[in-house]
Amino acid sequence: MTETGRDPFSQLLYPMLSEQPSASAALVDALAAAPLEKAAESDRLRRELIEGHAEEIAACAQRVAQCFRGGGRLLACGNGGSATSAADLAAELLHGRGLPALCLTNEVAVVTAVANDVSFDDVFARQVIALGRRGDVLVAISTSGNSENLLRAASEARRRELATIGISGDGGGRMAAEEAFDHCFVVRSSSVHRIQEVQTTLCHLLVELVQESLEGRACA
Repeated sequence: MTETGRDPFSQLLYPMLSEQPSASAALVDALAAAPLEKAAESDRLRRELIEGHAEEIAACAQRVAQCFRGGGRLLACGNGGSATSAADLAAELLHGRGLPALCLTNEVAVVTAVANDVSFDDVFARQVIALGRRGDVLVAISTSGNSENLLRAASEARRRELATIGISGDGGGRMAAEEAFDHCFVVRSSSVHRIQEVQTTLCHLLVELVQESLEGRACA
């Protein structure tokens, strides 16, 4: 019988049981340098976004704070990884700050029902129709800025007099080109990973500024 870990089948299932080739020093150095380079790029993009749009970010936070003062709520949405970002924003406001916020991707039954019976393009717009009220805020997050369901949600939100905030990446896509949002922040990168990292920072910055405004401290 072939020694366990040496026969092809065992090697496929348990490669760690056999001696593995060692990585070269150059490869180890390259792997160690990669996260530092990516972190530096994310930091550059954060500075570019925040320093270039400081006044608009502060104004956006004031608008969200105004919504909460008036008894309104924030609705967040996105697709894929951006759905996770939207859920994180809503959770930070709701659980972390005790503020009324909903993530429209969380209702799986609603999302799949609308997608199946109507269109995936309407999964967020239908919820805006049901839940959105004048004075509320819609936040749509996308890495490309081209998601039809986000654009339809923004259009419906504007029709119902909600404030609309778009957070996009790359060149901004249709979210920026069609001026579908009252505020639209674009992370100027073609890397989905860097875009999402910076978008997360922006969302948490907005939460902090909203909290400062609600506590009577100046957003700066």
